[in-house]
Amino acid sequence: MRTTGAKDAVSVLVVEDDETIGRHVAAGLRSHGYAVTWTRTGGSGLTEAARLPIDVVLLDLGLPDMDGIDVARQLRDEHSDVLILILTARSEEIDVIEGLDAGADDYLAKPFSMNVLLARLRAHLRRRPPTPVGPDEPIRIGDLTVDTAARRCHLGDREVDLRPKEFELLAVLARHPGEAVSRESLMAQVWDENWFGPTKTLDVTISSLRRRLETTASAARTPIALPAFTTLRGHGYRLDPPGPLDGD
Repeated sequence: MRTTGAKDAVSVLVVEDDETIGRHVAAGLRSHGYAVTWTRTGGSGLTEAARLPIDVVLLDLGLPDMDGIDVARQLRDEHSDVLILILTARSEEIDVIEGLDAGADDYLAKPFSMNVLLARLRAHLRRRPPTPVGPDEPIRIGDLTVDTAARRCHLGDREVDLRPKEFELLAVLARHPGEAVSRESLMAQVWDENWFGPTKTLDVTISSLRRRLETTASAARTPIALPAFTTLRGHGYRLDPPGPLDGD
């Protein structure tokens, strides 16, 4: 059974033969915006992983047709970038070690809560390196999306209303997450390449931009992974990807 999520949603393959657990996990992921494909055997899981663009695999070890450890090993061999989380009733240390050695990124013992699973997913996905984007493709850093083509900014599912210079400044910094950008470069790209006067306007715009994003994040119903503006005294600014949320 395949459930299609929203455009650009993270694609999750659930390989779980238990009907109750499978439906619960698929429904929970779907309600949080993930695109879900659910299969009940290791063989069908490998087939779906080869057929579809998959970002995450949630893999049960006790499958009816083959051992989940073998499925994890084959998935890792054939899909080096996929995030693999094992979900299983096997909780002995040797099983944990065997699963991780087979290529899994994390291990969650049954029974588990949906909130814990979602938190683990968010934490892992935030720590993965960003996918390079073309000049007109939306830039995503944590829960921040900057769409330069449409000149729109979103935090999670909320649109942030930015002034023109605020948006342009954010776009420049977002194109270089984690990198220092000098005051001179920011002034040249956002204001005027021949600007030789005071750059206080840059500080004011950064302050206003930070305030707008923080206000939007604080109004959200769920925790927001918000990038941080780091001031580099004597040089410029850096937009740092968000760290783990509380509870991750």
